[in-house]
Amino acid sequence: MICLKNILRNKIIRLMKTYIKRKVNLMEDLTDIYNDLIMEHSMNSYNKKKLDTRDFKKKGHNPNCGDEIEIEIKLGGENKDIIEDMAFSGHGCAISQSSTSIMIDVLKGKTIKEAKDIVKTFIEMIKREIKDEEELKKLEEAIAFKNISNMPARVKCALLAWHTIEDILKRSVNLSKETCLLTDLLTKGELYGK
Repeated sequence: MICLKNILRNKIIRLMKTYIKRKVNLMEDLTDIYNDLIMEHSMNSYNKKKLDTRDFKKKGHNPNCGDEIEIEIKLGGENKDIIEDMAFSGHGCAISQSSTSIMIDVLKGKTIKEAKDIVKTFIEMIKREIKDEEELKKLEEAIAFKNISNMPARVKCALLAWHTIEDILKRSVNLSKETCLLTDLLTKGELYGK
């Protein structure tokens, strides 16, 4: 999988270098590469597994087509604000499975703040609210889903994992605030009336 990923990335780089020479065929070539990437992630996802330890897990369900996923996330860093590891399980169409796997690749190693920004950008891209190519660069491989908005029946499939992780990230921030508040109260002795 890693080897194929590098091959696809190298193809994209070569295509961008020849963009000026072959402007007409570039979009067709990129579409083919994006399709290959989506199919590879849906059929051979190394992110489809269970984590040994996790901080959060959440199920996502798309009643329109029956896609079901469960995302697990393990936070790390001094303040538990870095996505150390992620995984998913479940079943669904190629779009939902590959979108979930690619999302994990993009978000792993990011801070919660960075992840929230990337998730927001992805959702806005799918809704056609962002078209600025510079802004979309932060999506890395997830930009492969840029044209999914042309297939309205598949939009919910592509967004399932992204909405699920959005809920997890909101929950993790709320828990961090509650933990800080409890720690402050315990430190000051106010929790037990000391």
